[in-house]
Amino acid sequence: MKAVTWHGKRDVRVEEVPDPVIKEPNDAIIRVTSTGICGSDLHLYEVLGPFMAEGDILGHEPMGVVEEVGPAITDLKQGDRVVIPFNISCGHCHMCGLQLYAQCETTQVREQGTGAALFGYTKLYGRVPGGQAEYLRVPEAQFGPIRVPGGPPDERFVYLSDVLPTSWQAVAFADIPERGSVTVFGLGPIGQMCARIARHLGHRVIAVDGVTQRLEMARRHGIEVIDASEVMDVPAAIRDLTSGRGTDSVIDAVGMEAHGSPAAKLAQTLTGLLPDVVAAPLMSNAGIDRLAALNQAIDSVRRGGVISVVGVYGGMTDPMPMLRMFDKGITLRMGQAHVKRWISALMPLVTDEADPLGVMDLTTHRLPLDQAPVGYEMFQKKADGAVKILLQP
Repeated sequence: MKAVTWHGKRDVRVEEVPDPVIKEPNDAIIRVTSTGICGSDLHLYEVLGPFMAEGDILGHEPMGVVEEVGPAITDLKQGDRVVIPFNISCGHCHMCGLQLYAQCETTQVREQGTGAALFGYTKLYGRVPGGQAEYLRVPEAQFGPIRVPGGPPDERFVYLSDVLPTSWQAVAFADIPERGSVTVFGLGPIGQMCARIARHLGHRVIAVDGVTQRLEMARRHGIEVIDASEVMDVPAAIRDLTSGRGTDSVIDAVGMEAHGSPAAKLAQTLTGLLPDVVAAPLMSNAGIDRLAALNQAIDSVRRGGVISVVGVYGGMTDPMPMLRMFDKGITLRMGQAHVKRWISALMPLVTDEADPLGVMDLTTHRLPLDQAPVGYEMFQKKADGAVKILLQP
């Protein structure tokens, strides 16, 4: 089959690799019909190379059609249309019983000290072959796959794999009071959906980005925006809009690659030039992030407010302004999305013909799988108005 494989910094290729096969009784094989390029994939493209191996198959936002199931699978059959959550969880361990599916004890990558295994995401998370491919082996298929109806296009459902549950959790974790206010930093796919979900739930949303096309997309969905490229002091602008207090909550949908952190950017760049045997332990034990977005979130939230971090961070020794956070009484919540926990709330919205979350207005580019390297470069450079890119094998 064809698959998108990693070969180094900014070097992804589409290659012929062996077809996946059933290895465990509770496996399934799906034929992938659509799969997204995620902002997290750009961390592999740019920063997290020391945890990759040449030839690793990328991607964690797939959907498709069941081709084969293992003998232990009784509730899926060939021909079922399914979305595959990006994290792999069993559904029956202690953590899954708490609906903390991203911490599944069955698939935790204990040798790395990390949570549930993820598709296509480095040895830190199990080095499981990913979904930017023609076919995908799905472990723990007795629980993971999400059946969706036939008929509507893939774009109606594919974001259930990651974007929608991640965004829903970010809003839930932000604990916005009824008819309260929230600032969303970053208007990539996750930020766009965080803003739309919060507005759908009746909150005032102020979104911050510096890319014209992303701001325009948010405006189309009734989101109040601040253009960071035109404002000298974003937190001050937010306070000006909120009686000097700041918003009740803030969602950081940017993460480790925020602009405005030159020293951390240099540290990331230099680490990326080191041999993997040196760089991997350095990043694991002394990594540093570009914290501009998180620092602005701390300045923008009102006293006693909540910050929900959904952008991915990877540092181990990041300096945090603990005095300011303590003085303001800030609550901080974060983590990988517990995908299956939020599907019951999201499914009625994605099957609603009115499309209340605008899932049909998120994809900006649809490319054949062969064009994945073009898609990665376009997304990384935010070129040609790229907000969300779907690959179609």
